[in-house]
Amino acid sequence: MAVDRRRRQHGRQGVVRQRAGDTAAGRVVRRQGRHPRLRPAHARGRNGVRGRPEDPTWGFNGSYLGPTLRAARGEKVRVRIANGLDEASSVHWHGMHLPARMDGGPHQMIDPGGTWTPRWSVDQPAATLWYHPHPHGATEQHVRKGLAGMFILDDERSTKLALPKRYGVDDLPVIVQDVRFDGAKLDGGRKIMQNVGFLGDRTMVNGTLHPYREVDDELIRLRLLNASTARTYAFGFPDDRAFSLIATDGGLLERPESMDRLQLSPGERAEIVVRMRAGERVMLRSFPQDNYGDSWQRRFGGGDDSFDVLELRAAEELRPSPGIPTALGELETPDGTDAVRGRHFDLKRSGINKRSMDMGRVDETVTRGTTEVWTVRNSNGMPHNFHVHDVQFRVLEVNGEAPSAALRGPKDTVFLPNGTTMKLALRFTGPADPDTPYMYHCHLLFHEDEGMMGQFVVVEKGQRAQAPSGTRGTPGHSGHKHG
Repeated sequence: MAVDRRRRQHGRQGVVRQRAGDTAAGRVVRRQGRHPRLRPAHARGRNGVRGRPEDPTWGFNGSYLGPTLRAARGEKVRVRIANGLDEASSVHWHGMHLPARMDGGPHQMIDPGGTWTPRWSVDQPAATLWYHPHPHGATEQHVRKGLAGMFILDDERSTKLALPKRYGVDDLPVIVQDVRFDGAKLDGGRKIMQNVGFLGDRTMVNGTLHPYREVDDELIRLRLLNASTARTYAFGFPDDRAFSLIATDGGLLERPESMDRLQLSPGERAEIVVRMRAGERVMLRSFPQDNYGDSWQRRFGGGDDSFDVLELRAAEELRPSPGIPTALGELETPDGTDAVRGRHFDLKRSGINKRSMDMGRVDETVTRGTTEVWTVRNSNGMPHNFHVHDVQFRVLEVNGEAPSAALRGPKDTVFLPNGTTMKLALRFTGPADPDTPYMYHCHLLFHEDEGMMGQFVVVEKGQRAQAPSGTRGTPGHSGHKHG
């Protein structure tokens, strides 16, 4: 991976109100000639949550979250991961196109004290991706305790566009999580009737409570990452000002889209550009969501909740910013016209297509180099979302209609409220590996841990899928079926 020779730790990156703690969020890791290292570990009495110095947390290379990794299209990536936890875990590269053996899913577990060094070549457009653990049956706990970080990809096209791109200055990482405290400790319990999973009663940005960011430019780019385990957000501003959506999960849109609300479910990312006025203070908020479900789901599943997320404080004089380009480029995701087959996925909390996750079972087999259309339906009476490893897809339809502006870019995760059916176009470009699967699953992590996940392998034409090699998960979860 191309990384800064000095492995800089920029003091102005991230969103910082309180300097307590040593959260790694926002620091960029770039090295030339050597590979970056990640060490997931317990904070052991130290804190990663700024403002709560007594709280024990987990983090990569620090006490909470992890550094921002950065690479360019065409670069060769190698990351050395040493597990400093007391239990097995993994590191999944969410949104990355890479070989199945390097994906970091539940088949690539790292024992306590063990190491894993995945390597791959970046072959996809500029995008805001992220990394997090993926141990079968324990992902919610590992992510909620602080194991997550951003992974930014660059390419020649995005570098030439007149967009805010000074990281930590006018291009800001915004990792949003919800938390709840029980006295001085983080509370991870799910309350009664919360069938979506853990829901906190306050939010953090980059590991910081009550965050604000001082800005000095007219246009500010926010790289939004919903790193919560179950909560869906509807981002916007109290004055309903319009902002420009320029990128979704897998990269830039064809053109900027103006909007005043943006819904992101767990695992989804988006890049927005907001215009500031000199001397103002404006709060990025999450608002109630009218598509979240019935009154029961809105009340107990978080759809009625509102949060102050991040305050932007503009300087009295702002540096002028160039206008946002009217064209950003062409999508590389398929349009579905060359699809060779379709598949259907019915989302239920008890499993996908009536099957709970089994580490030793391959659910779907796809042929390398082909395009498929997947129809995903949620009629389960509660919210779900759907994430596919390795690929970026295009949303073709939502309930038989063209997708909204927020769904027109490259995606790897989509939100499906109850009663929603989506058609997705996916192209599988390999490499083929008949005995190492990728995952597809609900990214509400409590649902994933319960078994709302399946496996697919990519094969050459005429090949057959094999039983996954080295099948294992966290202790007690290998091949375990959930009801």
